Amino acid sequence: MAIDCMVTRNNNMTSKEDQEYETNKTNKPLIFDASLMKNESNIPSQFIWPDHEKPNCASVTSELQVPLIDLSGVLSNDPIEIKKATSLVNEACSKHGFFLVINHGVDTNLIKNAHVYMDKFFELPLCEKQKAQRKIGEHCGYASSFIGRFSSKLPWKETLSFQYSAEEGSSHIVEHYFQRTMGENFSHLGKVYQDYCNAMSTLSLGIMELLGLSLGVSKNHFKEFFQENESIMRLNYYPTCQKPELTLGTGPHCDPTSLTILHQDSVGGLQVFVDNEWHSITPNFNAFVVNIGDTFMALSNGRYKSCLHRALVNNKIPRKSLAFFLCPNKDKVVTPPIELVDSNNPRIYPDFTWQALLEFTQKQYRADMNTLQTFSIWLQETQA
Repeated sequence: MAIDCMVTRNNNMTSKEDQEYETNKTNKPLIFDASLMKNESNIPSQFIWPDHEKPNCASVTSELQVPLIDLSGVLSNDPIEIKKATSLVNEACSKHGFFLVINHGVDTNLIKNAHVYMDKFFELPLCEKQKAQRKIGEHCGYASSFIGRFSSKLPWKETLSFQYSAEEGSSHIVEHYFQRTMGENFSHLGKVYQDYCNAMSTLSLGIMELLGLSLGVSKNHFKEFFQENESIMRLNYYPTCQKPELTLGTGPHCDPTSLTILHQDSVGGLQVFVDNEWHSITPNFNAFVVNIGDTFMALSNGRYKSCLHRALVNNKIPRKSLAFFLCPNKDKVVTPPIELVDSNNPRIYPDFTWQALLEFTQKQYRADMNTLQTFSIWLQETQA
C-alpha cells in the first residue's frame, strides 16, 4: 500500500519537473492505458526502475513468517486469547509491523462484492475511468500510474482512491463520491464500498484496542483517537507486464498513514523487506494483511515499526487488492501517550497533524522509506 510511495533519490523534495507531464519523442503526453500497455513488449523508459531496485524474478523469495491473529477470541473478550494475540502483535510490530488477522467478523460476501466491483471499474474504457481523474496535489481520484505527478520510476498500476469518514454526518460520503464523479449508474459501487469502508473502520478500531494493550497503554487510548477517523480507501489494479523484471507495481515504501488493512486476490506480489532481504506474503482470502504506517510509528514513539514493502507484477495474470488506510481526524494531534515516553525512551518525533504529513507527501516530498524522518526535520525547521 502506498500513497504514491517509492524509494527515490536522496534529495526527494519534488521539483517542477516531477509535477509536469512526461512526454515522449513526439511531445504527446505519456498515457498508461492498461488495455494497451499489457501487450507492450518494449515498455516506456519511465517505467524501468534502476538496476538496484529491479525485482530479481529469477530467484525464489522466501515467505515472511507473519503471525496469524485469530480475532474470534478477542471479539468475544476471551482473556487467554487476548493475551495470546497481544503478545503476537507486539512481537511482529516491534520487528517489521506486519501481521494477518482471521475470523475478523467482516462479511465474506461483502469482500467478494468489493472484488467484483473493483473488476468492473478497472475493465471500463480509459475515458470512463478518467471521469474520476485525480488532480495534481490531491490524494483521491483515479490515477493511471501517477503520470503527471512523477517523471521516472513510474509504478505499473492503476488506482482509484476515495475519502472515507467515520464522523457523524458523513455516513454516505463514499456513495456520494461515486455518484458525483461517475454518475448515478455507479450508485451501487458507492453502496458496496461505503459498506466495505464501514467494516474496515470497525475492524481497525478493534485492532487499535489490541495495539493499545500490546503497548501497555489503555485499551481504549488508540481506539478513541481514531473513533472519528478520516481514512482513505484505495482499489489497486496491476495489469500484466511483458517485462516484469524491469518494473514494479509499487516501489519500495513505508506507508505514511497509521494502519493499512489489505485484502489481496489470489495472485501473489506483495513483498516485505526484513533482515536485509525481500520476503513474500502469500495471499489468503480468509485473512487481511495488516501493517503499521509512519503515523502510528510516531504514535508509538518508535516502538512499532513502519516497514519497507513493495508490489511486483507478472506477465500472466493481473493482480488486484483492496487497501484501507486508517488515518486520524485532521484535527487530531499525533503525539504518543505518556506511558511510552520516559528517560530511557525520549520523544523521537515532534507533534504533528495527519493533515500536515499528508500535504507534505502530496505537495513537497515523494514519499519513501525516510518520509517520517524527513518530515520531522522539515517540520522542526519550519517551526523554528
